[in-house]
Amino acid sequence: MANQPVTTRIVLASRPVGKPLEANLAAPISTTLGILGMPGFTAYAGLRNIGRPKVGETLVVAAASGAVGSAVGQIGKIFGAKVVGIAGGPDKCRYIHDELGFDAAIDHRAGDFQAQLASACPNGIDIYFENVGGHVWNTVFPLLNDFARVPICGLIAHYNEDPSSSRGSDQLPAVMRAILRKSLTVRGFIQREFADQRPDFYREAEKWMSEGRLKYKEDLVDGLENAPEAFLGLLEGRNFGKLIVRVA
Repeated sequence: MANQPVTTRIVLASRPVGKPLEANLAAPISTTLGILGMPGFTAYAGLRNIGRPKVGETLVVAAASGAVGSAVGQIGKIFGAKVVGIAGGPDKCRYIHDELGFDAAIDHRAGDFQAQLASACPNGIDIYFENVGGHVWNTVFPLLNDFARVPICGLIAHYNEDPSSSRGSDQLPAVMRAILRKSLTVRGFIQREFADQRPDFYREAEKWMSEGRLKYKEDLVDGLENAPEAFLGLLEGRNFGKLIVRVA
């Protein structure tokens, strides 16, 4: 398994370009791209090292039906947190609540999204696992408790923006004041920073999967020619679960 471009052919040097797959992998090989791969480990590492959930704390995660978000919520439940997931549309909300066991599921497209989120988090938010940004962040931020932790692994709502453009008023001063006043921990991270924890992750994740406590959903697209459309769908939130392009 290697981090390489999407292509039909590639010429590589003789040095190792990836890592071999586990020979005794019990789950389908596609899980190495999802729940047992980078997305799953991102969830595990971000929660374990930055979120640090305590029993009874409130954890909120956006894009909660996606590969990272669904893992964040389930691992958060295993760690003893109350988990509130934010997703787009009733089907995704039903999935994370009914099948994954989230305590609450909030549709960010709902007209009363702000009121629903506040109602689901009456004691505020202790951990917000950020991977979206945009209006979801603006709605979550005022609900953060003192000493809340915010692991940031992505900002998909902003990936298509022109960084040179300015949208609306500058909110940075207000955000910085709140970070100072509430003693917030806001940290961006890349999962490879915690690569030494991968053996722990594989051991625990495979155990949780065998116990039915860590589930996953895949959104398969067949054909390399459909990769561009699949990628655009990812940016627009049309995927449901881990998006995988199957070429053969």
